[in-house]
Amino acid sequence: MPELPEVEAVRRGLEDRLVGKSLTEVRVREPRLRRPVPPLSPWVGRRLLRVERRGKYLLWRFDEGTLLVHLGMSGHFAFAAPEVPPGRHDHVDFLFEENLLRYTDPRRFGLILPLDAAAERALEARLGLEPWDARLTPALARERVQERRRAIKEVLLAGDVVVGAGNIYACEALFHAGIHPDRPAGTLGEEDWARLLAALRAVFEAAIAAGGTTLRDHRTVEGKGGEYRDRLAVYGREGEPCPRCAAPVRRVLQGGRSTFFCPVCQSPGRAAW
Repeated sequence: MPELPEVEAVRRGLEDRLVGKSLTEVRVREPRLRRPVPPLSPWVGRRLLRVERRGKYLLWRFDEGTLLVHLGMSGHFAFAAPEVPPGRHDHVDFLFEENLLRYTDPRRFGLILPLDAAAERALEARLGLEPWDARLTPALARERVQERRRAIKEVLLAGDVVVGAGNIYACEALFHAGIHPDRPAGTLGEEDWARLLAALRAVFEAAIAAGGTTLRDHRTVEGKGGEYRDRLAVYGREGEPCPRCAAPVRRVLQGGRSTFFCPVCQSPGRAAW
């Protein structure tokens, strides 16, 4: 599933090509996504003012209303030439003047929905802060989790403290912060959170610059794969040497998902490096 860097890469691509343009046509060939795509004909004629990202969601801000988009597990956007016929999994076409934007989603787990004020408030209520939000201090993060016994990796995935980290970047940030993924979140002190937040921001920034990480489905709107895969320190590298200490990277299951870590650099008893 796309994480913050992949969604941000898509956002920037959409903003570069579409902001200021009017939606001139929408073609919905398959409305059965995670939730049915509602009629979008009322949006024709509206002008796109900006494309925002909140966590892993895209918010298309028009001069009248907002569309919420979530890419799900396999969704992606790509610009296409008008003469190119849609493929089997090309479910929705958005025509913004001369730009044809095609939504493709083989597993049909994405979302395209109008977002009214009440729904946006509900979304905000369940999302944590953005990684670069000035309010997200180590002290605040520690306060929000001080009673939790849940593993820190699972807290990062939940996204109610800081948004954007899925399996890939949670593993990577915890490695760079020297924190064991199974450590109870409530045991992290402010120094731990300072390292972890700094690691999250650094990993996100590097991944955004690389266009994200492509393991299977992610593509930018220009059809390019994300290049951060070649820079992953531990994710997907079970049995390979840790880039810091050369110990074999381990994989365990947490909440039914694979977690990759270095048993030496992220040892619970190891002092921070």
